[in-house]
Amino acid sequence: MFDFQTRRRWMTAFTAFVFAGASVLGASPALAAADGTVALEIYKAGFIAGVTGGSGTLTFQGKTYPLTLGGVSLGATIGASKAELVGEVSNLKDAADIAGIYSAGQAGLAVAGGGKVAELKNSKGVVMKVKGKQIGLEFSLDLSGLQVSLKK
Repeated sequence: MFDFQTRRRWMTAFTAFVFAGASVLGASPALAAADGTVALEIYKAGFIAGVTGGSGTLTFQGKTYPLTLGGVSLGATIGASKAELVGEVSNLKDAADIAGIYSAGQAGLAVAGGGKVAELKNSKGVVMKVKGKQIGLEFSLDLSGLQVSLKK
């Protein structure tokens, strides 16, 4: 059907197309490697309005930085819970960039131990993708932010 030269040209063009697509995908910020990792322990309690507190660590460029967590829920919260989350941090240029108010709209239900997954972003563009377990009894429709600070 096709002679050897025509098949060779098609294979060369196809290979170039595949490599060009792979290089574009590799440059995508959504697929970028994590800059650091976090481990968070968050306590939350409330009835209608809620209070959040906790601590954690950021590991960035071979160093570990202690974190403090806080916040007030602006949505409906009923119950008390503890969440232990771990995950990756991206778009981090300096350890101080982790500080800020993180936002993520979420609706969740945890009864006596459920999984949590969240993607949080601060105003500096730092993104935390965390997952872990939540222990306690809580129903929340929480549209508030989590305040993260470097412990001094």
